[in-house]
Amino acid sequence: LTHFVPLPELNLEGNLLHRLPQELGSLLHLRTINLARNKFRHFPEPLAAAPALESINLEGNEIAEVPTEALATMSSLRSLNLRANPVCPAVRLLVQPLVPFELLLSPEGARVPTKSP
Repeated sequence: LTHFVPLPELNLEGNLLHRLPQELGSLLHLRTINLARNKFRHFPEPLAAAPALESINLEGNEIAEVPTEALATMSSLRSLNLRANPVCPAVRLLVQPLVPFELLLSPEGARVPTKSP
């Protein structure tokens, strides 16, 4: 990843990923990352180190908890898409008033699509 330093956009949608390398934080020009329809169970922590990251798409993963502290450090973040993730209602109430960016979640009670093995 460090060879792609000026990379502004990264699309890794549908690759069955469950973690990201720590080196992702060294992509100083990365503004948009699409990680939709992968296998993430937790928010990928290396994203918090990418200083210019403005938009994260994590739609259709398996993320139930949102790391409020990590998100609070992301000063460039403008949009986080967590639709079709099993984010619990308590997390919704806690996170939405605290984040200064657009947080996209599925409507409460909406069914999260099950993934085939």
